[in-house]
Amino acid sequence: MRIESVVLMSSAGLAQRPTAVAPLSSLLRSLELAMAAATAAGAAAAAAAVSLIACYLLLHRSSNKLPWFLQTSSSRASGRRTRRRGLVEAIGNTPLIRINSLSDATGCEILGKAEFLNPGGSVKDRVAVKIIEEIFVLQALESGDLICGGMVTEGSAGSTAVSLATVAPAYGCRCHVVIPDDAAIEKSQIIEVLGATVERVRPVSITHRDHFVNIARRRALEANNWAQRESNKTQTNGLAHVSSETTYGKLAVTQRESNNTQTNGFASVGSEMPHSEKCDPNSDSKGFFADQFENMANYRAHYEWTGPEIWEQTKRTLHAFVAAAGTGGTIAGVSRYLKEKNKNIKCFLMDPPGSGLFNKVTRGVMYTKEEAEGKRLKNPFDTITEGIGINRVTRNFMMAELDGAYRGTDKEAVEMSRFLLRNDGLFLGSSSAMNCVGAVRVAQDLGPGHTIVTILCDSGMRHLSKFFNDQYLADHGLTPTATGLEFLDK
Repeated sequence: MRIESVVLMSSAGLAQRPTAVAPLSSLLRSLELAMAAATAAGAAAAAAAVSLIACYLLLHRSSNKLPWFLQTSSSRASGRRTRRRGLVEAIGNTPLIRINSLSDATGCEILGKAEFLNPGGSVKDRVAVKIIEEIFVLQALESGDLICGGMVTEGSAGSTAVSLATVAPAYGCRCHVVIPDDAAIEKSQIIEVLGATVERVRPVSITHRDHFVNIARRRALEANNWAQRESNKTQTNGLAHVSSETTYGKLAVTQRESNNTQTNGFASVGSEMPHSEKCDPNSDSKGFFADQFENMANYRAHYEWTGPEIWEQTKRTLHAFVAAAGTGGTIAGVSRYLKEKNKNIKCFLMDPPGSGLFNKVTRGVMYTKEEAEGKRLKNPFDTITEGIGINRVTRNFMMAELDGAYRGTDKEAVEMSRFLLRNDGLFLGSSSAMNCVGAVRVAQDLGPGHTIVTILCDSGMRHLSKFFNDQYLADHGLTPTATGLEFLDK
């Protein structure tokens, strides 16, 4: 039975992760019962049963190639485990921490989802896993086989790139990252140490062909083109194999030539792109553009994974959720899941300076004062915070269900980070600090006695050169001076 003959799985069906693979006999029995039904509901059940069988065959026949695939699905549903098999199973099930200082000050239970404890150090580990796994499943439905490997490319301000570089080896993948050159330098250094190729480019508008996201998309296309050409050579010349090192060597030359023609003049390949390990280090492999901003796997990672964890960890008693948005995947996935569980849960956006999402949520118009004529800065969201704020509505953000929005300042984020470090021992990055500012704002508006959850996206370890650099802060008039939470007084 070929996989191609059972492509009845809807996109919604693909999004669901099986918690266990049932015996084939029981699946066949389900199919018989479903086919016997004559109603519309019966037809739907039949399609679902066929989908289950497709999953069974796909995963059963491929377990020897991808042993991590079945293990990760079951582990994510099983909660805390004594032992986890491999790095991928260590992602998720992060603790929900009571932030004592903020809770005591507001009279609310302010809880932070400690995503900085993921192996890759941020909430983006979940997204990286979901994107790569969906790539493989969709590829398998096309080819009828499930094989790992390939090169994943992404344009990222840092955290997603680190996460992709962290988890890619677990799937036999290589990683190529394009990062804006105004991101903290330690982020690109971490990515390189993890074995990924890094391009640092000047920040430009998303409409520019040399925006870091658009360059990353081209890199995947270039890798595919070279892989196809080498495959054609193998077929026409009757060769057993053409070295992938040759392929990626040529690709690196192509990239350098492409960079030389770029108008911003800042894009450069840090090193020659290494060959990919398609579970066979000698084989050519495809390039895949992760596309975290528009890839709905981002949203699904949080709808299927982060949201359910928060729901269970709060014993289903939370009153509000607040978070900032970059790609929009976290706030969209979590807010939609929580709203489906309890429509009375309030969900709010926390927006940094220069981002247009606050006005989009509150007024329906994507606009920010920084975009006024004569005031537009070199970076559309020129703020000390990284990874949050945007001036367009992504496909992921469109899925968010929000009750309102708050706007924060760089000074508030800096002050909050130092306050939490002094009083709670929490060493948090800029986006996490901004989220905590949002949590206090929500607590002030709702009043004492409420449970409020936010995301502690990453730690301060990736923000030493800017957000935790005294001289950098002084140069930008952001030196922290507060002794308490007076910087949040209304």
